[in-house]
Amino acid sequence: MVQNRALVFSAVPDGLPVAGKHMQVQATEFDDAAQPPAGGFTAKTIYASLDPYLRLRLVAPDKPRPGFEPLPAGSIIPNTVIARIIKSDNAALPPNTVVIGMAPIQEYISVTGEQAFQFSPLQNPANVDLKLFLGPLGMPGLAAYAGLYEVAKPRTGETIFVSGASGAVGQLVGQIAKQAGLRVIGAAGSDEKVRLLTDVFKFDGAFNHRDGDARAHLERLAPGGIDIYYDNVGGELLDVAIDAMKPLGRIVACGQSSQYNALPSQQYGIRNTWQMPGKRITWRGMNIFDDGLGDKYRAVHQEKVGQWISDGTMQAVFSETKSIEEAPAGLADLFAGKNVGKAVIHFGEQ
Repeated sequence: MVQNRALVFSAVPDGLPVAGKHMQVQATEFDDAAQPPAGGFTAKTIYASLDPYLRLRLVAPDKPRPGFEPLPAGSIIPNTVIARIIKSDNAALPPNTVVIGMAPIQEYISVTGEQAFQFSPLQNPANVDLKLFLGPLGMPGLAAYAGLYEVAKPRTGETIFVSGASGAVGQLVGQIAKQAGLRVIGAAGSDEKVRLLTDVFKFDGAFNHRDGDARAHLERLAPGGIDIYYDNVGGELLDVAIDAMKPLGRIVACGQSSQYNALPSQQYGIRNTWQMPGKRITWRGMNIFDDGLGDKYRAVHQEKVGQWISDGTMQAVFSETKSIEEAPAGLADLFAGKNVGKAVIHFGEQ
């Protein structure tokens, strides 16, 4: 028997979740000598992803957020994990295979034959750091690529504005847009993050939306207006972007992280949607699992982003929680916007 520590949703928060109160580490025993489930496998977790959307599941069962099933209090929080198989009863997934899939965030996982289809062997011919498959080579990278090309439909020379630009998706959107020949402006929540945008990700301009008037910042950096707004945060910055939008502009609604912790009565109300008909703005929400998004762009995303990482033209920054014991604090920091880059938990070996 070994200890199996897990990240548990322990109580429903009213606002911003607090580590140790709303998310806790709890331990059970795991029989590492036991045979695997029929048709399934047991595995040791290497990395787990932490993502803003998880906040939409940490709610009361009678107050669901559209498109997200509430997670019962007391449950282990699930998300995408990378794990190494220990024992297997599945010929397609033999021992020592590194797999990626959806599972409870804990040190050891036991996957039944019915659940095994959710996992696939990780293809890593370039032998890159595994956490890249939770960032640019994973769902955030696919969301950035598919959202930009399918929803925003960029054209060379256009100007794109990206909010939450140092986060898991935002940092990649900006760099992919640069590859497409766009002028890229980013907004982030600290001076440190702004420097990251311009110095590491090579955005053409960036500003701290918590420092001064965001509308004035955007007007200074994009005096001719913007063609595309890739929205990761919602709230006031969406108002600002609509004001700056050129005719026939496009808005990609990928996330609304500034509103996830707010009660319905406290959420920001957009005030200038009256401009959308006159400017003929297209505003589309996206879910990477929709037909014609992730499935359409998965192969080209892997090819292009893999190439850019290999040749150094794309950079990836991570906010890495070093152990499961620190996971509640890591998730709380993500919800509070304190992370810099893609948030992951590292359980140990590659």
